[in-house]
Amino acid sequence: MSDLKTSMREKDNIKKATITMVRAAILQNEKDNKVVLDDEDVLAVIAKQVKQRKDALEEFKKAQREDLMEQTEKELDILMEYLPKQLTEEELKVIVSDAINEVGATSLKDMGKVMSAVMPKVKGRADGGMINKIVKEILNEQ
Repeated sequence: MSDLKTSMREKDNIKKATITMVRAAILQNEKDNKVVLDDEDVLAVIAKQVKQRKDALEEFKKAQREDLMEQTEKELDILMEYLPKQLTEEELKVIVSDAINEVGATSLKDMGKVMSAVMPKVKGRADGGMINKIVKEILNEQ
């Protein structure tokens, strides 16, 4: 709320709109599921918003829409401020390798087991697509 008020005072329309949109998504989620979201659930909603922006950004790049790309990148930067520090690819490789050893995965058939072991460890700190790519790379090397 304080960031929303600050953005309104500073007339930062993109930040104001982004924060308002995230708040609406959180409230909608609470209303739909008849629960009050805890911090972890709020992070999941923000992560979902980040994923939507990244997907939209790819489409805008394909369509060569510079104006929309710029706005979406700003929205992404704002949303990333609210997520925990994102893990690097190297950190993810270590976590994935540990999970592979933990579940005894030997081929791509075990990908589901590996993903279910990794996701709780990195919740909100890594993109699922990136994790998926790393799991495939490591399992293909074995």
